[in-house]
Amino acid sequence: MTSITNGNKKIIYDIGANNGDDVPYYLKKADIVIAVEANPILCEQMQKRFALEIEQQKLVIENCVLTAANEVTSVPFYIHKTKHVLSQFPAPTHKPENYEKVFLPGKTVNQLFYEHGYPYYVKIDIEHYDHVILRSLLNNDIRPKYISGESHSIEVFILLASLGNYDAFKIVNGSSVATKYHNWPISTTTGEEVYSFPYHSAGPFGEDVAGEWVNSESLFRTLLSDGLGWKDIHAKKQDEYMLARRPSVLWRIRYWYYFLRWKISPSQRLKRIRGFLYKASKKVIKG
Repeated sequence: MTSITNGNKKIIYDIGANNGDDVPYYLKKADIVIAVEANPILCEQMQKRFALEIEQQKLVIENCVLTAANEVTSVPFYIHKTKHVLSQFPAPTHKPENYEKVFLPGKTVNQLFYEHGYPYYVKIDIEHYDHVILRSLLNNDIRPKYISGESHSIEVFILLASLGNYDAFKIVNGSSVATKYHNWPISTTTGEEVYSFPYHSAGPFGEDVAGEWVNSESLFRTLLSDGLGWKDIHAKKQDEYMLARRPSVLWRIRYWYYFLRWKISPSQRLKRIRGFLYKASKKVIKG
């Protein structure tokens, strides 16, 4: 995909930008940052906070709901009444009374990247929708050098390792970002510096993340052991030539290999048993 406006500039996409706490870091790492956020209140806050960067055309704020649909105009979005980080696109099933339903402009993955250009890094952090956007992105042959997604669903990892052709991985634990990455050395477009990441930010990406890159099997075993949750899975391709190639039909075998291993793992069996017992106890109480 070629940019129709930004040529070969280094572009970072912050999909699920929230209040913009990741933007200052990304501005140090790229020529242009595209911050995608559905919540209009948070977008207004970012527009005031980064007025200078917007004027300098270093930052673009996309106030829209990013979807995997083919054609969208206006779509429902659910804003949490007290915790904006919990706002989401899919209709909430847990305590829906805590959400306000609004209709917002929608935009597809293809539209977004066609308008702004091919990404250097994509951060995906959309409540309960990360894996859907990730699949759409990969199906449209958008495979940036660096990419990350929050691991509330194992499908985020499986898609990166199979359909994405990625073979090197790291994990950033969201709960420890502000402490572990305080006064942390990072590389920027102008050199090296020390940076402190705020609480609730996604933290560093790529080579700025602590630790060595591991292969897919090693990361999968870590997830089997430690579980999912507030963790971002970061991926890159060691051979960028291979990254540009479309995955062969074997990616489906790789997908189901990891998916079935996850489903039959002891931790997932125990989780299903606990869920069954919980539902059964609720029925007894109501009964």
